[in-house]
Amino acid sequence: MQKIYVVAGATASGKTSVAIALAKEIGGEVISADSMQVYTGMDIGTAKPSMDERENIPHHMIDVVTPDMTYSAALYQQQARAAITDVQARGHIPILCGGTGFYINAVLRDIDFAKDANPHSEYYVQMAVSNGTGFLHDLLKKIDPASAEAIHPNNTKRVIRALSYNHETGQLFSQYNETQKKQPDVYSAVFCVLNMERSQLYERINRRVGEMFENGLENEVARLMAKGYHSGLVSMQGIGYKETIEYLQGNITRAQAIETIQQNTRHYAKRQMTWFKNQNPDAVVINIDGKSPVDIAREIMRHA
Repeated sequence: MQKIYVVAGATASGKTSVAIALAKEIGGEVISADSMQVYTGMDIGTAKPSMDERENIPHHMIDVVTPDMTYSAALYQQQARAAITDVQARGHIPILCGGTGFYINAVLRDIDFAKDANPHSEYYVQMAVSNGTGFLHDLLKKIDPASAEAIHPNNTKRVIRALSYNHETGQLFSQYNETQKKQPDVYSAVFCVLNMERSQLYERINRRVGEMFENGLENEVARLMAKGYHSGLVSMQGIGYKETIEYLQGNITRAQAIETIQQNTRHYAKRQMTWFKNQNPDAVVINIDGKSPVDIAREIMRHA
């Protein structure tokens, strides 16, 4: 099997800078594994690396679809694997980098999405538009409490996937996830999860959210809304966008929006780390406190 690297971890843990440093060391290219960075025009709220921040390292799976288009793990699997093949064909090493654990596993494991594809996703999308995403998450709590605990209420795509999977198969999505752990690997992956002391991570999250507003998040969301991208879209239910829409519509204050985004992001980060611990128990956990991206990259290389 061809070797690839995986740089995973919670939001705001510094994955991008580490992946770029690693790419420079090994002649690699970065393949984003972020379910929000696939959307064009959603840059600030997704912490999408700018062209300057990419430091001339090629990045893939960024700006793939417009915010009104449906996107899925199955489609990501197909496109990311094609990107991996392209990178390897040019003699470079793929570096899968991101915090969307389900996307990462979709690439690494022999998961056949065609077997559990179903026609009910659109039904739940419309339900979210009519009743709100909180309604969907409450429904999931009744049907599959374990999945509801693992999936953040704002992660609408995952909530819809869990509900539609149950609708089609009559089985619990939480049990499906256990099955996926046992699927064989497609690649020989050097899988590393970045870890830091929780209070430091939360401080970084809070600071990042503040910087997003300083850098114009509310203007970005206003532009998206002016193009017709509304709160009923799955993309616009992402953390940072949903709350900013509430602020722009006058339902909450700017300060409340910032505080809510910080809180929701902290909760999301906690769930991310739980996911990687449970779904990828063989991953190498790297403590990054006080280390530079280059130091971390070289530590990752030692595990190859």
